[in-house]
Order: sequence, then structure tokens, then C-alpha cells
Amino acid sequence: MKRIALTVLFLFSFLIILFYWVGNESKVSDSSLSGEGAQEFSIQEADGEKPEEEKTITEELKEAVSTVLEGAKEIFVEDNINIVAIGDSLTQGVGDSSGNGGYVGIIEETLQENNQDFQIKNFGKRGNRTDQLLDRLKEEEISSSVQEADVIVITIGANDIMKVVKNNFTSLAYEDFESELPQYEDRLSSIFQTIRSQNQDAHIYLVGLFNPFEQYFSDIPELDQIIYDWNRISKDVVDRYANVNYIPIKDLFSGSTEDLYYEDNFHPNLKGYRLMAERILSHLKDEIVRQNEEEI
Repeated sequence: MKRIALTVLFLFSFLIILFYWVGNESKVSDSSLSGEGAQEFSIQEADGEKPEEEKTITEELKEAVSTVLEGAKEIFVEDNINIVAIGDSLTQGVGDSSGNGGYVGIIEETLQENNQDFQIKNFGKRGNRTDQLLDRLKEEEISSSVQEADVIVITIGANDIMKVVKNNFTSLAYEDFESELPQYEDRLSSIFQTIRSQNQDAHIYLVGLFNPFEQYFSDIPELDQIIYDWNRISKDVVDRYANVNYIPIKDLFSGSTEDLYYEDNFHPNLKGYRLMAERILSHLKDEIVRQNEEEI
């Protein structure tokens, strides 16, 4: 029964995502979908009036993030911190109706409002898997940006899971995901090795995965177990490297009473990205403070 339930579920999920990728491609601006180079963020003018909460960061988030940054101002203001974001559609900001680049755009706006001296580059590309990110790290623009980075934030792994779905959806079972984990582990480790060969000192942050299917299929525990397993492997790999940190976000989306998903029911909406940005900034501050204390 588990095999049948998973097969039906993921076939349904795959069709939804396939429909979204093909049918809604035009709903995201060309600049936010290109992903071939660093993206510049600006709030795009809307065709019609949007609710006030969709136009800018909420006052609550501004206050929360300002509090987070207050304890690290002396660290953040040191000569122009360079931030590089790389990875998949979550880094690209797919689903952010403001057109401001998802969590990366929110981090950028927040740092600007807190008068931080920084540069930020976004190399998120929709659909990227770990093997594709490895190839992109060899590109000159990305490689040179990584070399100069003080902070590197990565979202990756969701499309590796979806590849398992696509390759096995006619006879999908939990074991298909389990058997792919060693390969995912090797590729993720290679990503960190490649980055470290380009930059030995940058603080690296890997953002974990969340379960977008929980909102509809909370009664199928295998789905949550898959996300748990892949996050566990991600954290295990992260723990092998110095100055590499894991940022969990699954709890932000799990059991939320708010609507945190875009209309594709897969990517976060602006509210979801706000929560991600606050969590990432919090970890960014905590880790840099810790490293600074160790050096004193």
C-alpha cells in the first residue's frame, strides 16, 4: 500500500510541477528566471494594486531583523562584506510576487535599511541539482565571485529529490530515495570541496529542505521521512567542514496556519521567503559572532 500511495502521490505532484514549469513560465520576469549570471534586484512596478503586505517587508520583520543585526553591527560594518547566494529556484526567488528576488532580495533590502556596507550577488537558477551546481561553480563569473566572497549561502537538493520522482514515478517506492542518498552525499561534499578550493575562509551556509506536500498529504509519513533523511545527510556533510553551517527551515513551513506557498503549491510565497530571510540572517549573525569570539 505504501508503494501505491507514494506512486499516486508523486505522479500527481510531478504533474502539478510540470504544469507550473510549462504553463506559468511567463509569470516570472525574465530577469528573475535567467539565472545565468548575478541578478540585480529591484522591486518591480505592479500592473495593479497589491495588498500593502505584499509591497515591502513587514514592520514586524524589520524590527526582528534589526534586533538580530544590532548585536553584530561591529562585525557587519567591517569593510564591505561580500555575500554570494548560489543554488536553485529558492535562491532565484521563484514564487516571490514582489519580483524582488525572494530571501536574497529581502536580505539585501534589510541590510540596506540597516546601513550595512555590503555587496550581494545571486546565482540562483531554477531547476538546479547538485550535479548542475557543481558544473556552474566552474564558470568564470561564479568562480571569481566565490573567490571574493565573505559569506556564501546555498539552497540545493530539492531538484535531486524530484529527479528520483521523474526517474521512478511509475513504480516509486521509499527505497528509491534511500538508495540515491549516497550519491547525493558525494555530490554535496564535492560542492563544498570545490568552494573551499576557490575560497578557504568564507562562511558557508547550506539551507535545508522543507516538505511542500505536507499541506495536502500530512497523513503520509513517508514524505516527511524522505525530507528528514535528506536533511540529515546534508547536515552530516556540513559537519565535516570548518566554517560550513546548516540552516534548518522545515519547521518554518511545517504546521503553519499561514499560507506560505506560491500558487504552484511548491515554492514559498513572499511570506515564506520573509521567514527564510529572518532565519538565515539570524544564523549569519550567530556564526560570525562565534567565529569572531574564537579569534579574539
